[in-house]
Amino acid sequence: MIQATKYGKQLGYLTCTLCKKQSNLQLFSLLRYASSGTPQEGKSFVMGIFTGSANVKQVFPFPEVLNTEQKNVVGELIEPVEKFMSEVNNPFANDANEAIEPATLQGLKDLGAFGLQVPSELNGVGLTNTQYARMVEIVGKYDLGVGIALGAHQSIGFKGILLSGTPEQKKKYLPSLASGEKLAAFCLTEPTSGSDAASIRTSAKLSPDGKHWIMNGGKLWISNGGIAEIFTVFAQTPVKDEKSGEIKNKITAFIVERSFGGVTSGPPEKKMGIKCSNTAEVYFEDVKIPTANVLGEVGGGFKVAMNILNNGRFGMAAALSGTQRSLISQAVTFAANRTQFGQKIIDYGVIQEKLARMAVRQYVTESMAYMVCGIMDNGFTDFQLEAAISKIYASESAWEVADETIQILGGMGYMKGSGTERVMRDLRIFRIFEGTNDILRLFVTLTGLQGAGKYLKDFQNKLRNPFANMGTVLQQGVVRSKRAVGIHSGPDISSSVHRDLKNQAELASKAIEAFGITSEKLLIKYKKDVVDQQMVCYRLADAAIDIFGMISVLSRTTKSLNNALPNANHEALLTSIFCSEAYDRVVRNLDSCLAEKHLQNDKLKSNVAGEIVKNMGVYTEHPLGL
Repeated sequence: MIQATKYGKQLGYLTCTLCKKQSNLQLFSLLRYASSGTPQEGKSFVMGIFTGSANVKQVFPFPEVLNTEQKNVVGELIEPVEKFMSEVNNPFANDANEAIEPATLQGLKDLGAFGLQVPSELNGVGLTNTQYARMVEIVGKYDLGVGIALGAHQSIGFKGILLSGTPEQKKKYLPSLASGEKLAAFCLTEPTSGSDAASIRTSAKLSPDGKHWIMNGGKLWISNGGIAEIFTVFAQTPVKDEKSGEIKNKITAFIVERSFGGVTSGPPEKKMGIKCSNTAEVYFEDVKIPTANVLGEVGGGFKVAMNILNNGRFGMAAALSGTQRSLISQAVTFAANRTQFGQKIIDYGVIQEKLARMAVRQYVTESMAYMVCGIMDNGFTDFQLEAAISKIYASESAWEVADETIQILGGMGYMKGSGTERVMRDLRIFRIFEGTNDILRLFVTLTGLQGAGKYLKDFQNKLRNPFANMGTVLQQGVVRSKRAVGIHSGPDISSSVHRDLKNQAELASKAIEAFGITSEKLLIKYKKDVVDQQMVCYRLADAAIDIFGMISVLSRTTKSLNNALPNANHEALLTSIFCSEAYDRVVRNLDSCLAEKHLQNDKLKSNVAGEIVKNMGVYTEHPLGL
């Protein structure tokens, strides 16, 4: 009890006011939305690790969310979609022509590919998130450009209507969108507003008669922007504060039809990759939008936007797991047939290591993707951190796998004929759009730290009346006493995994314990100023990504071992490699969040950056002095 009281005094230095610092960087409007509810350690697995705990119910057992009928539906779709993407779709022609071939477009419509998650009664296929993931995985395996066109249409383009639309809005718009008769686009990004969504300048004002909103502004880099007929558009609107009576601008989401008039598009952008997907600027000039076309509530557009993006990120991870499968097959085929120095190059250790690491990355990506969509289909509503992590890991893993595939293929991989260079060009955008990986890392860390801060503040309040909160106080006292004498006090993961994975589960438990301790120390050290420690936050996010990866593969491999799948032991090998190496990375990253030598290097990096900026370029003399 004495120890707990002393800890309460220590926590007195912690003020859970991260949000007050948000004005310093507007990007934390993301954080404001993420914490609009009350973060609880039992809601989200990733949220829980910031307090050193684990909601194992969310991640164990690995989600089994498809009944027999749903499995049959997917099974019937896999073969025709695979056949179409491999025999009809021509990714080389799509890339060269910078447009999807008409036959491919019509074939995708015939397959129902434009309305995969639209209910069947509204002309769609009616797939769950997990079923949808399996379909986009196939598309990602063959052509990411086509995947972007489809994803921009349904994963974000009209996703807001599915999630937030009224029955009337759904009935009016979804049937023609699901058939592909009309295409949709998601319009958020502007020339001065990318990740900082709150700073958009497109505006809409209510007409004098109160029947329409009049929109003016422009959007940048809009996928499907030049060919869409229906747009989900976000604009600043004047909203009266009910308490103060003050008029403030708040973001509102609108369903805008090109046919309303005043909607125009720029020419297709010339891009590095995903060339067959249309990307263009979209302009709105005195566009009259019926009041019935507000999506969600007036002033509630930011919530709509974040809900759309959070609900769509798992599809990106699923698609990129398919891309990695294809790349690995290409690399293995080449390595098994290529002879150098009298041996097949597959026999060389350096090639074997590359292939093994590629296989691990693909397995983790796939496990994360189906973990997240399974969590969603199981009815959990707090999955935004898991979804963000899956997007980060998938996009970076796919890039690494593509790079290593080209390395294994050598000069052949660099040639257009292999198709690998096209895949690599297509992949580069995935680390940028729908939330840059840099912003998403800060989103994960700061959302988690805010939840941890609230949790610790609540514990501090309970310490003020320990007899009324004896259970909580004693529990925390035991945990902290164990830590003080060097006894492991991490969450129980071992009881949820197969016996062959006990050692890996122990590593995950230790990683979570260390992560919670580091999060607490960072909050006590920096308080609200932790938002300014972006290099530290970045490394903390990397540790969170590795921990979620460990849990995803432990859960999936446990399921495979329990079901005695033929390749279960292979999965166990992949899991063993990943957990071992991920644990080492977690330890290094957590150490670098607090160790003085790393913090000093952070300051040096800031100084270097400042000098480069001041000089507007490299600030060193040429070695020749010329």
